[in-house]
Amino acid sequence: MYAAWLGALLVGLVLGLLGSGGSILTVPVLVYLVGEPGKLAIAESLGIVALISLVGAIPLAFRGRVSWRTVGWFGGPGIVGAYAGAYLSQFMSGAVQLVIFALVMLGAAALMFRRPPSDRMDEPGRAFWKVMGDGLGVGVLTGLVGVGGGFLIVPALVVLGGLSMHLAVGTSLAIIALKSAGGFVKYLDVMEAAGLTIHWDLVLVFSGIGIVGSFVGGHIGAHVPQKRLKRGFAVFLVVMGVVVLGQNLVRLFG
Repeated sequence: MYAAWLGALLVGLVLGLLGSGGSILTVPVLVYLVGEPGKLAIAESLGIVALISLVGAIPLAFRGRVSWRTVGWFGGPGIVGAYAGAYLSQFMSGAVQLVIFALVMLGAAALMFRRPPSDRMDEPGRAFWKVMGDGLGVGVLTGLVGVGGGFLIVPALVVLGGLSMHLAVGTSLAIIALKSAGGFVKYLDVMEAAGLTIHWDLVLVFSGIGIVGSFVGGHIGAHVPQKRLKRGFAVFLVVMGVVVLGQNLVRLFG
């Protein structure tokens, strides 16, 4: 179990170092270090991600680094999408969900290898209905595979939503907290129907360690070049994504 707690600390560290990406480690840690079934790990990861993101968003909100208008346009449909994604998950096996999750990891790695979006002024960008569509799509992905989606939301808010990077990070955390909570609520019903039980002690302890790790990572990240960190993490995601994809394709077709 010590390996699992170290994994939780790593999740928080990555989230604090990069501002995103930590939640994408939660499912592999729960599956490979804790031994949770894939479907249960995805459900629990949403609760963990919601708590860590909420704690991270609160101080940024007090500093005026959350665009509540964008939270409404993007986060509202995101909650609906996450709820829908969690509902759809009951028609998939855990192996299918983990295959999708592995593909998301590889996609996240590809995004991290790209140059980061340049900082922009806080001005109106994409039409509100398109922003709502983006939120709905990312929300469905969140509900299906249990990732917060910060690696997708931050670039979307900057490039498509017209927010500065400064504002996008805080806004992203608020959105992640809301839609992860929405997906988690639906998963409570899905898990009950599947005869599985959420391990609340695991969720709370994992979240607490992750929160501590995020504060430590945030402090360290202020002194470490982000470009190198993101590329190193991208390489790690490629390796993990290939392993998870290979193992679950064998389960499906082997």
